[in-house]
Amino acid sequence: MALSAGTRRTVACVLVGLGALLIVAALMIPTYTLGKMAKTPLDLEITTVAVNQPDEESLVLDSTSLTEEGRSAEVNEDVPLVSQRFLTVEDPSDADQMTVQAGNTLRRIDKRGDTGVLSAYVDRVTIDRKTGEPVSTDPNGSIAMATNSKGESIAEPVHRTGLQYRFPIGTEKKTYPYFDVYAETSTDMEFVEETEINGTTVYHFRQNVPVTDLSKVSNLPTNKLSLPAAKWGLEGGEEPITMSRFYSNVRDVWVEPQTGTIVKGGEQLNIFYARSADKPEVPALKSHLVFDTDTVEAQLAIAKENIDQLSLFGRILPIVLGIVGIIALIAGILLGVLGGGSGRPARAGGPSGSRPGGPAPAGSDAPTTTLPRSSGADAPTETIKMPKDL
Repeated sequence: MALSAGTRRTVACVLVGLGALLIVAALMIPTYTLGKMAKTPLDLEITTVAVNQPDEESLVLDSTSLTEEGRSAEVNEDVPLVSQRFLTVEDPSDADQMTVQAGNTLRRIDKRGDTGVLSAYVDRVTIDRKTGEPVSTDPNGSIAMATNSKGESIAEPVHRTGLQYRFPIGTEKKTYPYFDVYAETSTDMEFVEETEINGTTVYHFRQNVPVTDLSKVSNLPTNKLSLPAAKWGLEGGEEPITMSRFYSNVRDVWVEPQTGTIVKGGEQLNIFYARSADKPEVPALKSHLVFDTDTVEAQLAIAKENIDQLSLFGRILPIVLGIVGIIALIAGILLGVLGGGSGRPARAGGPSGSRPGGPAPAGSDAPTTTLPRSSGADAPTETIKMPKDL
């Protein structure tokens, strides 16, 4: 059924308006909506597991050798280690910032229960959801490495700078400051290379944490010990020797750049007791810990899920809306231009516009006569022009 002129004009206006609206939406989504969505989710609940590399040395000081009579410092070799971190989002968190809490444990799995725990701490930091950097509030976090008599964590306020658990949305190939919990300071995390993990593009970064005297960072009792020389395995018998615990680390992370997700991580820990930072004397912990396969797969899944969401709103949806908008706009314009006639049907008949058999035009001097209907006929009354000379 053909559309009337009024209907065509209405449909054309609707199509043009709809097309313009869709084109504007296609332009606005990447700049506005995507900007609102490109933030670290608030529902994070991530467990990462790192294990020592079996083909590399793994040394652990047996702490009981320092307390038991008749024994001197004893360092165990080839110790199987596992480091576990459970990360959640806590309050305060809102549209722009989030508080990340990470519970960390490092233990040797060849011993059961508490005897196998080498270190444990709870770390909290409030970060910007887009950049991953700590907020400016002082303090912006806390670290709990010690416990009270009830076994409860004692959190010490810490103001920090640098990244830690997340990289920025849209990570770049550059150097970033990165915070180290043990040293309680930030040092450079340098870009190494672009590579792939299971088909996903990642950026490899590396941080070298210099040798740090932990006794100057925290007052934990184990960070400085005074023991007889014999206990340290040194000459001197019962002469007391005080040693500090020193720490250094080479940290590697592989980051999915679009989302800032740390897909893989590794740490080359080196903790030792010494009287001088440049002369290690008794190893306390030396091992290379790397995310296990399950952790890498889980982190990749998180990154891909966020990539898909960013791709939907940043590329796919704008393209679809733009194409549909252009089609609607062109269709509306064509309908308005090609269907722009008056829509009134042409009248049949001669130039005067009279109908065949209709009445003569007004002003005609030709006489007319009307024939009455014959009985029973349904034909309409006819008007016949008569000659003037009759």
